[in-house]
Amino acid sequence: MKKWIWLAAALLLALGAYVAAGPYLTIRAIQQAVQEDDTRALARQVDFPALRSSLKLQLDDYLVRSAGADAQGSAFGQLGLRIASGLAGGAVDAMVTPVGLAAMMEGRRVWRRVDVRALPQPAGEPAAKPLQDAERRYESPSRFTATVHDDAGRPVVFVLTRDGLHWRLSDIRLPL
Repeated sequence: MKKWIWLAAALLLALGAYVAAGPYLTIRAIQQAVQEDDTRALARQVDFPALRSSLKLQLDDYLVRSAGADAQGSAFGQLGLRIASGLAGGAVDAMVTPVGLAAMMEGRRVWRRVDVRALPQPAGEPAAKPLQDAERRYESPSRFTATVHDDAGRPVVFVLTRDGLHWRLSDIRLPL
């Protein structure tokens, strides 16, 4: 009987260790997918609908704050904000794809990456390792963040969320 209790305890401990290591394994899988230009592998690590929704909300908020109270109070200002919001949403839809996300994580421009075969990586240029020097931490048992800093020193936060035993990138908090 004691044997079964020890076995159950060992299995629970192994399951807990796997769940705790999950975000680190996901970050490693993202890095590997970006380095190998494997967009399918990257797509398995990202919750694209949640990521698109989050980025659209961030850009809409930024546009409204940038426009100010005067633009929000006038009919033409509101029309302009709706048009700008629609354009920003279309840009997010175009950019938040496996190819676009890989290009952003590499620090390359998406329009240069449309045809990967047309523009090979220059010889001698090291492959990008996204999230390598990120500050990593758990925010809750189901939420993990990896924070990197852009060229201006502003934080860009990559949020991974847990769905069952699998962790996926679901949000990128931009420094807007």
